[in-house]
Amino acid sequence: MSKLEVDKVTPQSGTTLTIGEAGDTTVINGLGTLPSTIGSAAQVLSVNAGATGLQYGTAVTDLSNLNATNLTSGTIPDGRFPSTLPTANGQNLTAINPTAISSGTLPALNAQNLTNIPGEISWQSTIITANSTIVASRGYWINTTSGAVTITLPASASVGDRIILTDYLRTWGTNALTINPNSLKFQGNTTPNPVYNTSGQSVDLVYSGATQGWIPNSDDDVTLETPQNYNVDFLVVAGGGGSGSAKSGSGSGAGGAGGYRTASSISFTGGQTYTITVGDGGAGGSGTQGDQTGTSGSNSSISGSGITTVTSTGGGGGGNANGTNGLNGGSGGGGGGDSGNTGATGGSGNTPSTTPSQGNNGGTVTSGSGYGAGGGGSSAQGANGGGGSIQGGGAGTANSITGSSVTYAKGGNGGNGSPGAVGTVNTGNGGSGSGQAYAGANGGKGVVILSMPDGNYSGTSTGSPTVATGVSGKTVLTFTGDGSYTA
Repeated sequence: MSKLEVDKVTPQSGTTLTIGEAGDTTVINGLGTLPSTIGSAAQVLSVNAGATGLQYGTAVTDLSNLNATNLTSGTIPDGRFPSTLPTANGQNLTAINPTAISSGTLPALNAQNLTNIPGEISWQSTIITANSTIVASRGYWINTTSGAVTITLPASASVGDRIILTDYLRTWGTNALTINPNSLKFQGNTTPNPVYNTSGQSVDLVYSGATQGWIPNSDDDVTLETPQNYNVDFLVVAGGGGSGSAKSGSGSGAGGAGGYRTASSISFTGGQTYTITVGDGGAGGSGTQGDQTGTSGSNSSISGSGITTVTSTGGGGGGNANGTNGLNGGSGGGGGGDSGNTGATGGSGNTPSTTPSQGNNGGTVTSGSGYGAGGGGSSAQGANGGGGSIQGGGAGTANSITGSSVTYAKGGNGGNGSPGAVGTVNTGNGGSGSGQAYAGANGGKGVVILSMPDGNYSGTSTGSPTVATGVSGKTVLTFTGDGSYTA
C-alpha cells in the first residue's frame, strides 16, 4: 500500500485539484467543521463520475460536524447519512429519515418548522371556545359549553395535511361544532358546511387534494357531513272511504276517494330518512238494516327532517240507506238513499284544504227514489242520487309517475239493488254503494310513489317497496305499505 505524507496539496492557480479516478472510493478524514453553506464558491467538494461517493467523517455515522449553524438554510449534497440525526439547535430531528434529506434542502430549524412536518400533529394547549381559524398539523380541543362554535379551516392545503378536532367537555350534542372548509372541498362537496353534533366526538381530518378535499380519517359516526339535496317527484294517495250499508228498497251512499296529492318540488337531503305511511281503505257499513254509515279511509303521508309533511286525507265514508249524510275527507262520501226521504248531503272534499285541491265533494240525494249518491273523486264531484238509476262516482286522475298511465282516487258509485264493489287496492278508490239489504263495500287502500334521478337513488329503504330503475332516467319506488327511504 502506497502512502504519501505531506502538509498541504495546492493546485496550480485557477485549476481544479482532482483526487482519485472513476471507480475509486475516496475517503477524506478529519474535515472538521463544515462551512455555513455547503457548496459555496469558496468551499467546493466534487466527486468524479463513477466514484462510489464522498463520506464526511471517518464513518457514515459520524455527523458531529453538522451543527445547527451548518444546517440552517444549507444544501446537503448527495452522500450517505445515518438513520438518526443529532440534536440541532434544541430540536431533535429523529423523525426525518435518510430518504427525506438525501439531496434535499432543509429549511431553518426552528420550532415552527418542526411542528408543521406534514402528517405530524402538535396538540395546542389553548382551548378553543369561540369561532376561530386554524392551521394544519395541529390538534385542537373545542369547548362548546357556552355556545356553538364554527372552525374555519386553512384557505390552502397540501395533500397529507392533517387536523384533529376533539369535543373537550362532551358538549357538541348540545352546542354543535360547524366546520367552514374555507372554499376548499369537504368530502367532495363545497356545501353545506359540515356540522358535528355528537357529544364526545373527535374528528381527524386529512387533506386528499382538490378533487375530494378534506376527508375525515375518522369521525366516530362515519356520516356524510356534506349531504346534497335533490328533487323528488311524488304521488300520495290516501285510502278510499267505505260505503254505507243498505236495506230493502233503499241504497247506500258510496265512499269518497282518498285524497290525491302529487308534485315534483319536494327536496330530499342526502343522509336523511323519510317516513312513508300508506293509508288503508275504510270499512263498509255492516248489517242489513241500512243503519251503518261507511268508515272513512286512513291518511297517507311522507314526512322527514327538512321537509313539510305531505299528507293526503282518507276518503269520506258513504251515508247509509236510512238517509244519512256522507262524511268529509280527501273526497267526500255520497249521501245515503231513502225511498221516503230526500236531502242526504254528500260529504265535503278537500278537507282539510290543500293547494292544489286533493279531492271533491260527494253527491247529494235529490229525490226519495232510494238510490244512494256517488262518492267524490280527485277530478270531479260524485253524482247526485235519486235519479232512478245508479249514480256514478267522481272521476279519478290519470298519472304516469310509474312509467305507465294509471287512474287513481275515483269515487265509488251510488248503490241500489246489488252489493257494492270494493275500491281498487292501491289506487285509493272509494267503495261503491250497496242495495237490497247488503252490507257496504270497503274502500281501496292508498299508495305512495317516489321518483328520483337514477344517480341519486341510495338503495336504502324499508317496507319492501317495488323498485323500478331506468324509467326515463328515474328510479321509482312504489310503497303499498308503510316503510321509509334514506336519501
